[in-house]
Amino acid sequence: MSENQLPETDNVDNVPSDADFLEVTETEVEVLTARVAELEAQLKDTQLRAQAEIRNIQGRADREVTNAHKFALEKFSGGLLEVVDNLERAMAVANPQDDSLKSLIEGLQLTHKVFIDTLKKFGVEAVDPTGQPFNAELHQAVATQPASETHPANTVITAFQKGYTLSGRLLRPAMVVVAQ
Repeated sequence: MSENQLPETDNVDNVPSDADFLEVTETEVEVLTARVAELEAQLKDTQLRAQAEIRNIQGRADREVTNAHKFALEKFSGGLLEVVDNLERAMAVANPQDDSLKSLIEGLQLTHKVFIDTLKKFGVEAVDPTGQPFNAELHQAVATQPASETHPANTVITAFQKGYTLSGRLLRPAMVVVAQ
């Protein structure tokens, strides 16, 4: 073989030309168009699901923030209930007939009223179940007594300690005596 001669190729006729690459049948176009439409539908579905998930996350976050604000005072309020209980005990044992205690009793009553009003302002409400049917979700039975005409069975006779709720959620159950 000389320098100017090219080597022979076996299949020179089998090399596709540019025209062969552009030749696409209608069936192939329809298949590709259908595939593009299918992928676009999947993309739209994925976008809709992602948007829905974002809305769900935002709603959940909003609820959690609302609950955090609503119940942030739960432990603090629970601690203040002991103060309310002690004020009520002091008022219960003070003799209103004793002239020397009248101003003290009046001060206790005013302090108690301001305290209760402040608790109410922040969503703390008293649960005084005396005379109501026993509710295990709001009451803690510490004793039972036989039922009578004035106190039918499963009714709260007295409350040793009031219960409290914070924005509708139980903060402390009422300690009660229940008719059996």
